[in-house]
Amino acid sequence: MTTTPSLLDVVQQFLKHSERGDYDRAMVLISKDCADINPPPLGAVRGAVAVRGVLDPFVPSLVNEFKVLRKSSTEPVVFTERFDRHRLSDGWVDLAVTGVFEARDGQISHWRDYFDAATILSAWPTA
Repeated sequence: MTTTPSLLDVVQQFLKHSERGDYDRAMVLISKDCADINPPPLGAVRGAVAVRGVLDPFVPSLVNEFKVLRKSSTEPVVFTERFDRHRLSDGWVDLAVTGVFEARDGQISHWRDYFDAATILSAWPTA
């Protein structure tokens, strides 16, 4: 008997794959019409290909750490309070993040992160 993973399991797997920069495996958990919404000026994208485009800049970072501090789930919604860290060539970028995920058919269909965009944009390399 096969059991369908809970949305909480799906979100945790997505974060785990993303933390390692394994976006091929992470994208299997994103629906082809997923809405990914970030604070301005980063904005929103729709669709798995566009979500991948948002994630790809994190690949050059030497190490990503996503520490989930708290999580709560009432299907089909999962809330996470995270501390995301990205090690770049000149040091760490630390970011407090609250994420809201929704799922449909075992895939993330809506992903909204709340964070201070200036924190990451001011530290991220421009070239």
